[in-house]
Amino acid sequence: MKLGECFESAIKDEKKGRKHKGLLMVRSDNKKAEEYVNKAKINLELCDVYKQKGFDYKIPEEWFYTLYYCALAILSKFGVESRSQRCTAEFLRHVKNKGLIDYDDEFIERITVYKEKDEKSDVDRRESARYGSSVRSKEIESQYEHMNKLCKRAINECEEIVYSKNEFEVPEELINSF
Repeated sequence: MKLGECFESAIKDEKKGRKHKGLLMVRSDNKKAEEYVNKAKINLELCDVYKQKGFDYKIPEEWFYTLYYCALAILSKFGVESRSQRCTAEFLRHVKNKGLIDYDDEFIERITVYKEKDEKSDVDRRESARYGSSVRSKEIESQYEHMNKLCKRAINECEEIVYSKNEFEVPEELINSF
């Protein structure tokens, strides 16, 4: 789905009285953005709890949602509501490429949903851990320090955006596309 389509489909759904599955322009909300940052931090803390309890299968889900809550915080600064992981990643990629935010590509890549069967993402790893039969995982254990550091970096970069005094607006070309 192209980024313009993310907005178009959400507007159409809203007009029909349905919950949208895309991106919707709303008022920029600093409080909501800050709440998402806090939620990301809490999610990351859950990783330590799950690790201590031996619930490895829950950890990839918490890593993913830590990154996703950071993304939603940034969208809140722009005044964009999302109900689509794919559209969220596309929006971040677009505003980063336009130079509107400074946010590591890896954070965006890790929340990207791929349709092609041979393309694997953190979404697939999260689902594999969540729905697989194993409770413990050597793979998750070996990634633990790296992923926790990555999530902390994402939170830090997200905070730079969320707590900045800059005004963030949806780029004009996106507004004109729908």
